[in-house]
Amino acid sequence: MTDTRATTAFLRPLDVGFMPLLDAAPLLAASHLGLDRRHGLQLRLHRQPSWATLRDRLLTGALDAAQAMSAMVLGVQAGIGGPQADLAILLGLNHNGQAIVLGPALAAGLTGGRPLPELLRALPRRPVFAQTFPTGTHALWLYYWLAAQGADPLRDIEVVTLPPSRMPQALAEGELDGFCAGEPWGAEAENLGAGRRVVASGRLWPGHPEKVLATRRSFAALEPELAVALTAAVLEACRWLDADPDHRRQAAQWLSADDAIGVPAQRLLAGLLPAGEPGQVLQFHADGQANFPWISDGRWILGQFRRWGWLPPADGDEAWLVDVFRTGSYREAAALLGVPVPDGDSRPGAPAPP
Repeated sequence: MTDTRATTAFLRPLDVGFMPLLDAAPLLAASHLGLDRRHGLQLRLHRQPSWATLRDRLLTGALDAAQAMSAMVLGVQAGIGGPQADLAILLGLNHNGQAIVLGPALAAGLTGGRPLPELLRALPRRPVFAQTFPTGTHALWLYYWLAAQGADPLRDIEVVTLPPSRMPQALAEGELDGFCAGEPWGAEAENLGAGRRVVASGRLWPGHPEKVLATRRSFAALEPELAVALTAAVLEACRWLDADPDHRRQAAQWLSADDAIGVPAQRLLAGLLPAGEPGQVLQFHADGQANFPWISDGRWILGQFRRWGWLPPADGDEAWLVDVFRTGSYREAAALLGVPVPDGDSRPGAPAPP
C-alpha cells in the first residue's frame, strides 16, 4: 500500500466521533490509510457510547466533527426534543445498511403471512420497539415500516431509545419485541438467536440517506478550507471502500478492534459484503451518489417529522436546509479528487407515505 502521509511538518488535529457501526468505516479508513494526512489533517477518532452523547460532545466542541444520522442533524437543527444548534452536513458517509429486526415468534408469524397488527395484539403486553435516537433515521425507518404494515407507531407500540450495541441483548432478554439499527447489530441479534431481520432499510428506499459527516455550522462557515480538506479526506475513503471488495475486507479488520466495534471481523463481512440488489445494500460511494449532500433528502426527512407531529406545517424550510447541506464545500472537495457531481441538489426516488 502506498504511503499517503503528508510531508508537511504541521498537521491540523481534529477530534471526530463515531458510533460502533459498519458505516463508521470511512472514518477509520481515512485514518488508517493516511488520507487525512494527505490533506493536512490528523483525525483523532473517538468511539461514543450513544447518539445522545455524540450529539452533546459535538455541540459543546469536545468533538470537531462526527458521524451522525442525517435525520438526527435536522432534528437538532429544528430543536426537536433537545437542544437547538446550527449544524452542517459536509457529506454523506453511506446509503442503506440498516435493518428492522423482530423477535423469533413475531418474525415467524410475519413470514407465515399473518398481519403484523394481529401479531402485535396477541402479545401479552404492549409491544416494545427500540430505535437509536428519537429523531434519527432508525426511528424514521421503523415508523415508516410499521405504518406500511398497518400498525400505528404512535398508538400501537411503545418506542424506547437504546444504543444500537445494546439492542440484541435486550431482544434476547425479552425487553424488546423488535428494533431498527445499523449493522452489525441486526446480524448480531441473529447470531444470538434473539431475532430475525425481516427487512433491510434499502428495501424501503433503495439508496436512502443514512450516516453523514456533521460539524457545527461555525466550523464549516469560519474555516472553509479546513471543511473542504476534511470533506476530501473522508470522500476519498468512501471511494476506496467501494473500489474493491478486498478493501471492505480490510475495513472489517479495522472495525473489529475493541475501540471500534469489537465484533470479530468474520462476523462483520456479511454486512460489508452483502448479497442483494446493488441499490439496496450498503453503499459508501456509488460514484459519489452516496456522498453528495442532497438537499432533497432533507426535505423528505422534514416531511416525515411533520407526518409524526414533531414539526408544525412547513414554514421557510428551504432557507436553512441550504445552510445545513454544504453543497459548495462538497463540490470543491469532489473537484480535488475528480469525483463527479450533479448539476442540481435534488434527486428522485424518495418513497411516498404508505
